[in-house]
Amino acid sequence: MSRSGTRRARATDNTGLIPILARKVREVEAAAQRGKVAPSGRTKFLVVALLMREERASIKADAALSDGERSEQLKRLDGIASILARTAARDTSLISLLENDAALSPAARKLRREYLEDAGLEVPDEEPEPVAPVATVVPPELAERQVVPTSVRSRQLANPFMAPDLTPARPHGVGRLSNWELLGPLYRAFEYGAGGTAASMELPEAPTIDRLSPPGHELMVHQSRFLQSVQAGHRTFLLADEPGLGKTAQSLLAASVADAYPLLAVVPNVVKMNWAREVEIWTPHRRATVVHGDGQNLDAFADVVVVNYEVLDRHLSWLGTLGFRGMVVDEAHFIKNMTSLRSRNVLALADRIRRTAPGGNPLMLALTGTPLINDVDDFRAIWQFLGWIDGAKPTPALMERLEETGLTPADTGFFAEAREAVIDMGIVRRRKIDVAADLPSKRIVDLPVELDDDFGRSIREAERELGARLVTRYRRLVAARAASRGDEPDELPDDDLMRLVARQELEDTKDTEDGLNVFTMVRRIGTAKAGLAADYAAQLARSVGKVVFFAKHIDVMDAAEELFAKRELKTVSIRGDQSAALRQREIDAFNNDPEVSVAVCSLTAAGVGLNLQTASNVVLAELSWTAAEQTQAIDRVHRIGQEEPVTAWRIVAAQTIDTRIAELIDSKQGLAARALDGSDDATGSSDSVQLDALVSLLRSALER
Repeated sequence: MSRSGTRRARATDNTGLIPILARKVREVEAAAQRGKVAPSGRTKFLVVALLMREERASIKADAALSDGERSEQLKRLDGIASILARTAARDTSLISLLENDAALSPAARKLRREYLEDAGLEVPDEEPEPVAPVATVVPPELAERQVVPTSVRSRQLANPFMAPDLTPARPHGVGRLSNWELLGPLYRAFEYGAGGTAASMELPEAPTIDRLSPPGHELMVHQSRFLQSVQAGHRTFLLADEPGLGKTAQSLLAASVADAYPLLAVVPNVVKMNWAREVEIWTPHRRATVVHGDGQNLDAFADVVVVNYEVLDRHLSWLGTLGFRGMVVDEAHFIKNMTSLRSRNVLALADRIRRTAPGGNPLMLALTGTPLINDVDDFRAIWQFLGWIDGAKPTPALMERLEETGLTPADTGFFAEAREAVIDMGIVRRRKIDVAADLPSKRIVDLPVELDDDFGRSIREAERELGARLVTRYRRLVAARAASRGDEPDELPDDDLMRLVARQELEDTKDTEDGLNVFTMVRRIGTAKAGLAADYAAQLARSVGKVVFFAKHIDVMDAAEELFAKRELKTVSIRGDQSAALRQREIDAFNNDPEVSVAVCSLTAAGVGLNLQTASNVVLAELSWTAAEQTQAIDRVHRIGQEEPVTAWRIVAAQTIDTRIAELIDSKQGLAARALDGSDDATGSSDSVQLDALVSLLRSALER
């Protein structure tokens, strides 16, 4: 990144590098004031931050400058740094780009060169970056943890020679788009290029006769159409159907149609046993094996290997050698964080399977009804898993589709065409309202409750204390800024500073389970609501039948179960510390035993993959931190086969931060609707609910 040549004299005029950086950072600041910064703006922000640091170091080391000149130039750079910080406080996704080790994309390198050349500086040609070696399936830090079950050794001895992958490398010449940074425009295409259309590829018509489902079961039309696409040869899919539309059944039958055995399914722990059961139901001629712990009882000769995310790191070495012809990642939004060990493990396995699958062209399925949680960038890990992108660029298959559009990101109409190109790679999104006319509607009803006892009063007092602490931090910042400017503090609330205060509060307290912070506040509110929520659930159970009761914390679940026992209501419990077999017994008892009235479920452990459709009423005793988690919980009941309208009763503590959190959760629903379903509804802030809740609390405290 070094640059050489004679540096022009640094005068306080509009020549040189600093004025260029000042103009560019103000462009990004203006974009942040209008809303979330687009990918091109993010690149500009990153380059300005990088060059600012380089220029600062160069100024400090330049012996030709007088002390006055050096001080003046550093002061101008401080102004740029202030704008960068203010912009990052407005759009917090930019904060990571201020790090010294933030990675530079090819587009960022090109932009850096342009800024330096515009400043009149000589920039030497950069050496091409070395090609990164293909990631190994087993990272060095996990090597000692690897286990190889006896059954796997038996299979390796039975078939010691794996067929080599002789598929010729696909030629990829230099095309019109080769020098364009494309991932940013592709993400923007989903943010702004929907044009009112849902993100779902064109699928063949369903056959007249269902020849794929086993006796006693019948595919729905939308499921048959998906399988017809697999029959036609398509092999990579983001199956983003809304929860409850039978994604597991579709993926298992897709493996059968594509002859993608052995098949690897990476799933949440809570649904491992359900996957094995679904294999028996939909492909009874195939055997499934579930990996538990170190895999002592594993059947390595099975057709479908089911492993959960939590134990995957112990089995990477042998999973990469079994010759899988297909891979399914269930609840694929679990891998959205590209830096997490979970994501790296899944992506390394996927890369190995794509490169070594016997015969090539493996079946790769990402299943999730909620592919977007906070940002369109959540697509990144899923697209990489499917082989549509490789790091910072599209792979040849997607690049070919983009080239076929005849457009570049600078052309009108590129966003819509690029979006369709990605969708045609295999995005399938169906909503219940579109494909399951016989599925009842669902509704969420908020039930405000008054916390009028001593506990409730102590919570409101604690909320006021937290607000006062935020106000103190905020006013300290306002005073410091005013002092640096030499003027009086602003009277009107500053959104940038409020978000900065909220973010610092989160950073200081996110790992703290004690003391006064937003996490302990919400937990105390949940505890205070427990009896009221359980009482309402008991009334429902008496009047309408089975009820599913969701809570986040164990003490809330315990309190609810105690109340149900006093009311002589029989319950089952679904928690994160249960074995898969015990959990399945509890689910079966709830669905099949008429004496069981209430399923008391952990929001995190039972919010995905479970079928509890014998109930039509859900009680949400505690609020989630994401709209997706809430939706997943409700859709354990609102599924195919449900014969009654579904109502989710959300218990909200009035006159507390709980009310604002409920509003924020609802505001987050717009992102997926806009990006995937073609909705034109405005989306709320992409910041976390925790951050937005703290900003709201601070604003209220300032107004008092």
